Amino acid sequence: MTLSKALVPSNSLVSKALLVLGGSALIAVAAQVQVPMFPVPMTLQTLAVLLVGLSLGARMGAATLIAYLAEGAAGMPVFAGGASGAALAGPTAGFLFGFIGMAWIAGFFADRGIRGFVPTALAALVASAALYLPGLAWPAATMGVPMDTLLNGWALPFLAGDVVKAVLAALIVSGGWAMVGRKG
Repeated sequence: MTLSKALVPSNSLVSKALLVLGGSALIAVAAQVQVPMFPVPMTLQTLAVLLVGLSLGARMGAATLIAYLAEGAAGMPVFAGGASGAALAGPTAGFLFGFIGMAWIAGFFADRGIRGFVPTALAALVASAALYLPGLAWPAATMGVPMDTLLNGWALPFLAGDVVKAVLAALIVSGGWAMVGRKG
């Protein structure tokens, strides 16, 4: 059982749609919280993606990210810095599309019943690390950016922040489980 199912036991289509829309709204707001860095700002977007996956599970988490990308493709300013559709073909498109897999991986662990801070933090770290595969492959393939440039400029500066966000996601989700336990 995922945290969302513990909190919202309804399995109706309306409940699922509201969870997906709420999750995509959370990610859109988190994308606007930025710390300036090059080549892209660090945002709270990945924290929100982890929270969505860890709370909703693999299928609902991935569906939420597909909805989020569709909102951006439709012209809504949901990506970092208020960007929309053009970002889906820009240098960070691999990260945007990789969010689907990131949420699915985090959700995969949630679907298997992980609870508690340490297992949740480890799941969040695995999901965060997986994001770098499509995130770095895209600019390498589409722009010819050398791998050493990608590792030194597009990955290494963000690793510490990714660890902090994984820890925050684990604290929030394990705290949510603790609250559910007190209610039951």
